[in-house]
Amino acid sequence: MIYCRDILGKDISKPQDMAVIRQEGLILQKCPRAINISIEILEDMLKDHLKDMTESSIKPEDIPQNDEMESVLKSMGRLRRFNRNARNLLYSSSKGVAFIQFDIRKFKIINDLYGEKFGDEVLDFIISQLKEICHSEQYYINLHSDVFMVVTEYDREEELTEFTRQLDARVSNYKNVKLQLSYGIYTVEDKKMELRQMSDRAAMTRKAVKNSLLTNVLFYREQFKELLYNRKFIEENMQAAVTERQFMMYLQPKYSISHNTIVGAEALARWRHPERGMIYPDQFIPIIEENGFIKKVDYYIWEEACRFIRNCVDAGIPDCPVSVNVSRVHLKDNECIQVLSELIEKYDIPKPLLELEITETANDQQVSRKAMQLKEEGYTLLMDDFGSGYSSLNILLETPFDVIKLDKKFMDNMIVSDKGRILLEQVVLMANRLDLDIVAEGVETKEQVELLRNIGCDKVQGYYYDKPMPEEEFFKKLKGARQ
Repeated sequence: MIYCRDILGKDISKPQDMAVIRQEGLILQKCPRAINISIEILEDMLKDHLKDMTESSIKPEDIPQNDEMESVLKSMGRLRRFNRNARNLLYSSSKGVAFIQFDIRKFKIINDLYGEKFGDEVLDFIISQLKEICHSEQYYINLHSDVFMVVTEYDREEELTEFTRQLDARVSNYKNVKLQLSYGIYTVEDKKMELRQMSDRAAMTRKAVKNSLLTNVLFYREQFKELLYNRKFIEENMQAAVTERQFMMYLQPKYSISHNTIVGAEALARWRHPERGMIYPDQFIPIIEENGFIKKVDYYIWEEACRFIRNCVDAGIPDCPVSVNVSRVHLKDNECIQVLSELIEKYDIPKPLLELEITETANDQQVSRKAMQLKEEGYTLLMDDFGSGYSSLNILLETPFDVIKLDKKFMDNMIVSDKGRILLEQVVLMANRLDLDIVAEGVETKEQVELLRNIGCDKVQGYYYDKPMPEEEFFKKLKGARQ
């Protein structure tokens, strides 16, 4: 019998020896194959254990969600085979090995427009095409939802981009619906690295390529590591941030140009970590939107806003509404209306003082129905980022907004030409004729202020007047202005 301590030169039963093993990386350096084989054995044991559970003498009615368990078993088996094939390829191939991870751009919209059954057909279609073009040393898997991964050996990187071109040519159209894939490619440098790390690098690259307008294929770069570590930090610390009240509500004032006074504010999330310091929204918002934690953070900010409104009313300031962001994920269930109602009741504040900002990109029938429910409940609805997408006017027809907020980029594009200024003026005129209030976001210069004044847009928000600030600072400014 050979013990781990004989291979490693340390005794894993002793804490001080185990610390040295971890520090020096002796495990991965000296017995990676043994560890990987052990992982496979454990996966087999787990599969057998689950199978024994389903085949035991337990009555069928006592086994919850048996179909789902069978699906989990199949998925586990596919992933186990994929991992085993990938490890074998890494150990045996004398060529380079790459992980290609890809997904379907805007797959959520495809599901919304055509239904989940059609979405499943699309996924099966892609699997069938992978089956046709992948040879014996190329392994593929549907990881989850619309995310796929291929592990392959290669001689030149051009072979990898050629593979993506072949797949694009085959799957660019399914039943007259155009499909566009985003590819992240990680070429393995250290074959002893854990499979999870290789997959993470391919995933990070896949997400990064979505920001490119020039290509849908991107190779992993070392600077992505920082993004990977940041994501891991955010996900490991986000729950503590809520529990320990590390999240803070900042308020950005909204001003009336004609009266030069505060007419409201927007509540924004900031994260002050006890060790890392201030973490800004562009660092954590995309991550928590993706993993669903945005709901908890939004609920936290909603309550902070309600508490602040209560303080303002108690201080004799009953005329400063605060708007909070309502993301797409809230509009997909019934929980948000209940949460809002409970907060309104808890802090005993008038509903018109808590305004709800809904981004204009959240446009489907379910969202419109939810917005209609919120309107019927008595809330003021703001269309956020008007002009940032292609469907602003359609959403105005379907959703009962009270206010539209002109997107900063839309503003910037409009003021650089006479044609743009005419278009901006017509948008303001349209809002007035539809009896909609209008707020211009991202106002930073006196030129912008004067232009907005001249075309009849009185309410603005931006650095020209004030940056977002802690609620104590905003309250002091608001109180001084009212006095």
